[in-house]
Amino acid sequence: MAETFELEVATPERQLVRQQVSEAEIPLANGYIGVLPGHAPLLGEVGTGDLSYVAEGRRRHMAVDGGWVEIQGDHVRVLVDRAERADEIDVARAEEARRRALDRLSRPTADLDVARALSALRRAQARLDAASRK
Repeated sequence: MAETFELEVATPERQLVRQQVSEAEIPLANGYIGVLPGHAPLLGEVGTGDLSYVAEGRRRHMAVDGGWVEIQGDHVRVLVDRAERADEIDVARAEEARRRALDRLSRPTADLDVARALSALRRAQARLDAASRK
């Protein structure tokens, strides 16, 4: 059995990763999935969270939001709406976005879109989580 598989992570704007990795953890809509070489084929919905992978003996992180993952043979393709590598994340901006979302949720108004505020909170937290693990 192979010791690595090819991981590809891309958004509509750019490709962030395309390399051989030994493992990956991918946030799905209903929890995380761990992927090792030889994983069974899978098609799943990507959620919001910290995607991590091990390449060249080092764990790397990125924040991702929405999309799809396809596992087929020795190739894992993650196509997401948004993604940022941990070292690209502006922590102050992510903290401010988290604070704004919490503020909106703590003082509900008639025009508050709760789903949108919760989504903003999850995205900001995913960015902070990924940045803290770089």
